[in-house]
Amino acid sequence: MPFHYQRTIHFADTDAAGVVFFSNLLAICHEAYEESLVAAGIELAGFFRDNAVVVPIVSTDASFLRPLAAGDRVRVSVEPTPLGDNSFEVRYEIVKSGPGAEKAAVRARTEHVCIDAGTRRRLALPPRLAAWAGVKTPA
Repeated sequence: MPFHYQRTIHFADTDAAGVVFFSNLLAICHEAYEESLVAAGIELAGFFRDNAVVVPIVSTDASFLRPLAAGDRVRVSVEPTPLGDNSFEVRYEIVKSGPGAEKAAVRARTEHVCIDAGTRRRLALPPRLAAWAGVKTPA
């Protein structure tokens, strides 16, 4: 079941043409990702510090379907899917909300891999992150 994050597009998100600059759309997706982790009970600062792991994005892609401008209200859907015991992807959809305006503006995907902060070797996802990502644990 996707997590939903509500946000208003800010003037600072836009470029000289008055629409959201493409990299800012990925930043908005990342905001929603972080909020979904918090909603799942993962305290961000302590989580990574205490586990000595990092979960970098190793791949991303996005389709920009329609422009967004300052003042637009959007809903960002966040849906993680496990790719293995040490990786997952997150699919995002940014939808412009409002009366008669429920139209997808962006569809994006990020792929994340869990690694040891010191050695940079792959590690299994920590249990709370694995649960959030939907990784099945052995019975």
